[in-house]
Amino acid sequence: MTLQLSNEEKIEFFHNALCNGLGYIQHYGLTIDVDEAIYAKARVNVQTPKFSSKPCYEDVLIQILNEGDSFTIQDSESEENHVITLELVLSNMDKVPMDSLMDMKNEQDDAETADAIIQSVIFGEVIYG
Repeated sequence: MTLQLSNEEKIEFFHNALCNGLGYIQHYGLTIDVDEAIYAKARVNVQTPKFSSKPCYEDVLIQILNEGDSFTIQDSESEENHVITLELVLSNMDKVPMDSLMDMKNEQDDAETADAIIQSVIFGEVIYG
């Protein structure tokens, strides 16, 4: 069984995963590195909800991707850098385990679901946990 997601859904799922599970990657020795100028430019362009005066970090990360820029996930253990681009998100969302995709689609997701999605985008598979 496969779940066909539109590009908009793939981006939305990744955004939700960042909001719900970004803290998990720190436990694996992974950190996000974003060029300050790219972050500042994207932050200005994020449309914030009426109830908020500033965008959240995850909104800015998605805006960075939507603007054609990238950010890096640094691995302190292997010293590898994983460049996250919109193209990578769109292609690697097809590698997310089906149960995680279905949980997200059915709005039954949690931090573990988010973690599986984030890992799949970064590595092309779930390698931790």
